[in-house]
Amino acid sequence: MLFIAAMFLMLVQPTSLISKTTSADVSKQAKEAWEAFKAYVIDEKDEAVKHGEEALDKADAKIEELEDKAAKASGDAKVEYQKEVKELKKLRANAAKKLDDLKNSSADAWDDTKQGFTNAYEDLHKAYNDAVKKFK
Repeated sequence: MLFIAAMFLMLVQPTSLISKTTSADVSKQAKEAWEAFKAYVIDEKDEAVKHGEEALDKADAKIEELEDKAAKASGDAKVEYQKEVKELKKLRANAAKKLDDLKNSSADAWDDTKQGFTNAYEDLHKAYNDAVKKFK
């Protein structure tokens, strides 16, 4: 975004200033804009990773609650709890993998990996809510 802004500013400069701009100036400005963009993405990524880790910690606690209920249940209810817990753990593992992808993503891959984690976590959250509804 900053790169685009820098390029826009170079285009809207008065003609007298444009004639004084060299290719070295443009390269320098483009490099500075790209470096600023990467720093912004890294800051945003760090915050997103922290939020993702907190979300997975909360999911772990909720899955553990269902495991406790499964341990106390008997018969068909126990089997159903165990089935749901197994599915939730599978979805949780997928969300954790997507979070790892997010941690290791480059600036170029940021949007895709961020969306990948978001989708995986939404799947986990929905599955948990569905499981809780089953046992009410």
